[in-house]
Amino acid sequence: MTEPFVDYCGERFPLRPDVSFSIGREADLTVDDNPYLHRRFLTVHHDNGMWWLSNVGAHLSASVATGDVGFSATLAPGARMPLVLGRATVVFSAGPTTYELDIHTDPVAASGGQLTDGHVGRTTLGVPSLTESQRVLIVVLAEEMLRRDGTGASAIPSSADAAARLGWSMTKFNRKLDNVCDKFDQIGVNGMRGGGGRLASNRRVALVEYAVSSRLVTRADLPLIDAERARN
Repeated sequence: MTEPFVDYCGERFPLRPDVSFSIGREADLTVDDNPYLHRRFLTVHHDNGMWWLSNVGAHLSASVATGDVGFSATLAPGARMPLVLGRATVVFSAGPTTYELDIHTDPVAASGGQLTDGHVGRTTLGVPSLTESQRVLIVVLAEEMLRRDGTGASAIPSSADAAARLGWSMTKFNRKLDNVCDKFDQIGVNGMRGGGGRLASNRRVALVEYAVSSRLVTRADLPLIDAERARN
């Protein structure tokens, strides 16, 4: 096991599971005195057996990418995501300046699409159990992100297109989506509920970004789409 750390401009900053590590203008990692940058913008912290990246700023977003599995996502203010893939590249802009840093953590093993904490049979808290139909719903929404490296959230299909891909009615798709989002909301994933001006498309994006980043679904799940369509 390697010690986790943040790499910024070739300098390593160690991470400790008992202490939150902040990144910003006046933080554990002070990236710049740029007045457009939040004093504390991002935090890396350990919770429930996993490392997490949180956006604690009010205005800026960060892009997070892991090229080895083709995952990319936008971390909006107030959102957080698990760091389970070993290395994440974080890019953000403040005013005219763009910054980039790498976060290195131990990859979390995946088994059957679910994360484990290193002990056989014990599922990590924060990963819900899914029925087969709930899993295939997530897979069809994440299909392009899983198939093509570097694909972003703009490739996530509409509910109508995803339902047609599976051969489902819109009523069935929406009911399944509601059930899936309820499960993720119960474990604390942001953006799973509507209201407050949130669009339905944002809910799908939040769902896919979390599921792909946590390896709840992977490329190995793609055949589920054709199998489900063949049944309908």
